[in-house]
Amino acid sequence: MSQPHQRRDDVRRRADVPERNGVRSAEQVALERAKGEVSDVLLNVEHALERAKKARKVVETDGADSNALHALAAAAADLDKARKRLLQDTYFAGDNLRLM
Repeated sequence: MSQPHQRRDDVRRRADVPERNGVRSAEQVALERAKGEVSDVLLNVEHALERAKKARKVVETDGADSNALHALAAAAADLDKARKRLLQDTYFAGDNLRLM
């Protein structure tokens, strides 16, 4: 049977977390992974925002569909709000817990 310290070593290796040689803890790895996921979402939101702005200009130039123009303007505003909120809540919130 393996000794307790050997099991802990196996867990550390499986989690790709270096031992206490000053690098990263499991919590730090998880936080970094979460930030990476948020970064991926932000990239998509920013792309969608730019696309909505571009589409709005095209629809505005054509002048054929005012409903589409208003919908694209609202979508761009909503995407911009979502982008700002995601940035603030993720990168600038510190340890504060967001309630709503």
